[in-house]
Amino acid sequence: MKFLLDTHVFLWFLNGDGRLPAVWRDTIRQPHHEVFLSVVSLWETIIKYRLDKLPLPESPERYLPAQRERHQIANLPLDEASVKQLATLAPIHRDPFDRMLICQAIEHGLTIITVDEVFRSYPALILDYP
Repeated sequence: MKFLLDTHVFLWFLNGDGRLPAVWRDTIRQPHHEVFLSVVSLWETIIKYRLDKLPLPESPERYLPAQRERHQIANLPLDEASVKQLATLAPIHRDPFDRMLICQAIEHGLTIITVDEVFRSYPALILDYP
């Protein structure tokens, strides 16, 4: 299967946060799964870090790519086809980062790993909470 990590899930995974279900941690680690982190998550993290809303051990432009590579998680660039998906997305959720992750998941056939229930209002595949 192919998965797209929501930003908070990736950060929880890195920190060993107990809010990340063990079965999801195992799913992310499975070598036969393709796991992606969107460049949108890097964008979101940089903004929140610069606003002092997100503490990290080092600046996100270094930390996130290094950790993504360390854990063998693939980078998902932002492409025109994903952005064009915004034109079809209902205005249910106002968070632009989440909306773009949803568009990328739809465009690339990825299942999103997130605890954000509003994602279920969209036609994207969402991994069930255990």
